[in-house]
Amino acid sequence: MNNEQRIERAVELFKMGYNCAQAVTAAFADEYGYTEEQALKMSASFGGGIGRMRETCGAACGMFILAGLETGCTDASDRQGKADNYAFVQELAEEFRKENGSLICAELLGLRERKPQIPTPDERTAVYYEKRPCAKMVETAARIWANRRKNH
Repeated sequence: MNNEQRIERAVELFKMGYNCAQAVTAAFADEYGYTEEQALKMSASFGGGIGRMRETCGAACGMFILAGLETGCTDASDRQGKADNYAFVQELAEEFRKENGSLICAELLGLRERKPQIPTPDERTAVYYEKRPCAKMVETAARIWANRRKNH
């Protein structure tokens, strides 16, 4: 798949009902040796601003999961490897923030409070997709990742 196809796949997955983190992570999973199912599981907890707590945007979290797959360090004593990964994540976060105005789910959704919501996800209806900017966040995160991976 080329970059545009992966970005479209991320949006498609979101519109199929997967959360924002799952959509971004699964669209690129095969590049890192993971199946779509594995990616959906590893990113399942990050939707709704991490467990629907409306904290860090799930689409951004999906991008950060991918950053870990690409640049994450596996040696606990590798301080430079950790620093390199953290720097990359901070660059991605800044780009996402510049595009969208925030990294915080509640702010992106225009919610007054960031308090946790009931854990039951919203029903995915046409009105849901009209009122929520989440598909745009998924597309933005997937586009940033497509343009930045292996080029940082």
